[in-house]
Amino acid sequence: MMIASLNDDRFTQRRVLHLEDQIRSHLNVTREKAILAACLLPTMEVDPHDPLGELRSLADTAGAIVVDELIQHKSVVDVATFMGSGKVVELAEMVRAHKAQVVVFENDLSPSQIANIEEVCECKVLDRSELILDIFAARARTKEAKLQVEYAQLEYTYPRLRAMWSHLERIVGGAPTGIGTRGPGEQQLEIDRRIVQKKMGNLRNEIKDLQSRKEREVAKRNQDYFTAGLVGYTNAGKSTLFNTATGAGTYADDKLFATLSTKTRRWDLGDGDALMLSDTVGFVRDLPHNLIASFKATLEEAIHSDMLLIVLDVAHHRARQQLDTVLKVLEEIGAKDQERLLVLNKVDLVEHNADLLVFAQEFPDHVCVSAKTGRGMNDLVERVRRSARGADRLLTLAVDIADGKALSFIETRSQVIEREYQEKQVVYKVQIGQRRFDQLRAMGAKMQVLDGLTAAEKAGRPAWSVNSG
Repeated sequence: MMIASLNDDRFTQRRVLHLEDQIRSHLNVTREKAILAACLLPTMEVDPHDPLGELRSLADTAGAIVVDELIQHKSVVDVATFMGSGKVVELAEMVRAHKAQVVVFENDLSPSQIANIEEVCECKVLDRSELILDIFAARARTKEAKLQVEYAQLEYTYPRLRAMWSHLERIVGGAPTGIGTRGPGEQQLEIDRRIVQKKMGNLRNEIKDLQSRKEREVAKRNQDYFTAGLVGYTNAGKSTLFNTATGAGTYADDKLFATLSTKTRRWDLGDGDALMLSDTVGFVRDLPHNLIASFKATLEEAIHSDMLLIVLDVAHHRARQQLDTVLKVLEEIGAKDQERLLVLNKVDLVEHNADLLVFAQEFPDHVCVSAKTGRGMNDLVERVRRSARGADRLLTLAVDIADGKALSFIETRSQVIEREYQEKQVVYKVQIGQRRFDQLRAMGAKMQVLDGLTAAEKAGRPAWSVNSG
């Protein structure tokens, strides 16, 4: 029985490796000649002037060489091949003419549609979701990002196994057959499905452990610091802004999905103020739902940050649509309750001020910057500093004279109006921001609030308002 178990384990390991190789080769489009195709439906939200513009950028980011494009307008899709059969024949002729290795569709296709188009075109066919998965796989660097990508790939591949495998002949239990091994056996497809399910289960457990650790880290960071998250459409300039603000020197490029894993650095705002700033993965239109779910942990900083800085490439001709996509994704991942500030980036590239006025009127709480040149950064710092401090309060605090940490915090992080040294405590009259006061309480400062409480606070008698130690 042990020998049989070992053989089964070895078979499973080999099969997992084989499946992963198949997935990688199925998705990889690096340096291949590609033809872009789209069947445009009335409900699709694409740029009417350049319907394949974003898909072209995605293909370029993946490393493909776009050699031609094909677009069809239809009111309903063809069940077998999505676009019309005549267009598929035309597509096949383009493939042969350019000796293309891959066709990339703007649409999300079913496994059977991919198989039918591949049969006619005699080359690999990817849809938009597969292309995004390929980019994520190529850009993943951290362990967490790699696990998320691998899980998303398997989740996407699982329902498509039938289309990926043609060897569905039945296997038998072994030769010579013994008791319990006679009969037709089971399909290779079912074995593959069980292997993928087992692998996905293992990945889910690993990701869950990482998520738990990340949640603890984020909770502690939020307790110690005011936190802000940079979110926005891919290639909006988030990483450039992150580097300008923090001096982190992280990778930034004029490509989609240049950042895949969240980076967090200290941002010194001056006057003793600082916060923890997080740079996150960019959003994109029609981001595959399995990627949204998988990368929710990666966006943990954004979900639980005190403030969201929504970075928008205001010079982009589809800026409004990109902003709508970002707001929609934030809703889907549960980032709903934080304070938000719209950061209109790349203002140095805006040709007409009227474009800025449109956003200024709709979103009064905004800042105009150029992360690349540094223009407007002082305005951004001042606006974020106000949020980090919170509304000013005039309070009288009696602080234990032995609590040096609390005394130092009050002296450096508030405006001291009066101080009186007594035998065992220092009585301060201070003007202090609400968030700084919350931070002082979170430190466990040994103090009493003698004056300055609101009527509601006095009525409620919250414990911290009387004695936080």
